[in-house]
Amino acid sequence: MKLVRNSADRFRFTVPENISEEITDSDEAIFFKITSHELTSDQINQIVTPSEIYPRERALLAIHWHPEFIPMELNTRRIAAMFPNTTESLIIPTQHNQLMTYEDFTGVEMDCYSSGFNQKVQLLLHFKNEHIENADVLKSMLAHTFKYRSSQLFDYIHTIIKPIDERISQAACETGTDESLIRFVTVYVRKIHDLLDRHMDHLPKTAIKNKILRNFFDELCPTYGDHLINRVQTFITAVKKIVKANFSKKFFYRTSEVIEEVRSLKGGIVVPHPEQFWPILLAEYDVDGYEVWNPQSRRYTEFLIKVLDGKNKTRNHGQKQLLIFMGDDTHMGEKTKDPSLQKPEKALREIGLQPAWEDLNICKQLICANTDKRKVISEYRQRLSQ
Repeated sequence: MKLVRNSADRFRFTVPENISEEITDSDEAIFFKITSHELTSDQINQIVTPSEIYPRERALLAIHWHPEFIPMELNTRRIAAMFPNTTESLIIPTQHNQLMTYEDFTGVEMDCYSSGFNQKVQLLLHFKNEHIENADVLKSMLAHTFKYRSSQLFDYIHTIIKPIDERISQAACETGTDESLIRFVTVYVRKIHDLLDRHMDHLPKTAIKNKILRNFFDELCPTYGDHLINRVQTFITAVKKIVKANFSKKFFYRTSEVIEEVRSLKGGIVVPHPEQFWPILLAEYDVDGYEVWNPQSRRYTEFLIKVLDGKNKTRNHGQKQLLIFMGDDTHMGEKTKDPSLQKPEKALREIGLQPAWEDLNICKQLICANTDKRKVISEYRQRLSQ
């Protein structure tokens, strides 16, 4: 009689024991691979050769995207290859807490804190280049925020290797993680900690971020198998969420402080991420507009357009209209990874690719709101150039 294997057997895995706690040559190689900003010829080819081309696109709006460590010249080549026939565009990079420039404009996505509803939020800040030549206060605010935000990585690491039992127990309970897997994770996170300590003085500042853990474990897939590493990723993601929830917000600048400084520099302000829409909208902050769609936030787009249209119809004479934006939230570093290690939901994002503008149901609401992509590009460019 032929035995039929239970389908669940395919998903069983064994957590290896007796893993060396010493840093091996392989560990060093992985660490340098995931923290290096040097690009191979294959990686450069992946960046400048998009998988899709959009020859019919004439207007390109991209005011929410992250170059990460990719040179701007390569980003420019990718954009030109993807959208060869654009006649008007507004392209502004928004690195997390770091100013970056593309042609005539400079941008940043800045973390800040809204005390009224006790929430960390982000603002997209955009400037004409000449308006921030002497923006010493803003640059110092961003440097402080970048340094503080980077410290979250070490809170994340210490939660696992110290450990902070309450957080680990919560994450284990949420993900069904047993002690053997926690032990496996702890060994490697301690190695990552020691490697960071050993090489910190020589690492690019932008390499110090939470995704070091995720990227390091991804590189262990060939050694330990996808299923084990997927379970690891599920667990450490749960830990990261708990760390973020407990990360003190009081060291971020208040949203009102950031807005005041940006306005003094003639900058523009856009609220990204529709899931943060309501608290900020109710707070009536002085912003230029709101993002009503991006690849990870699509559920309420039509409704949010209606709300903004309604608010515009009740604004006082002389008040600027709230602009309706869409964002792609592209992280260009994802394009450099081996395709087998890419996260599809992030790898498929592209600078300026916002198909919601062409969605028929969404178009109905945009028409009622008397707006479209070209109008937004023209109006926002004009505001930034004043």
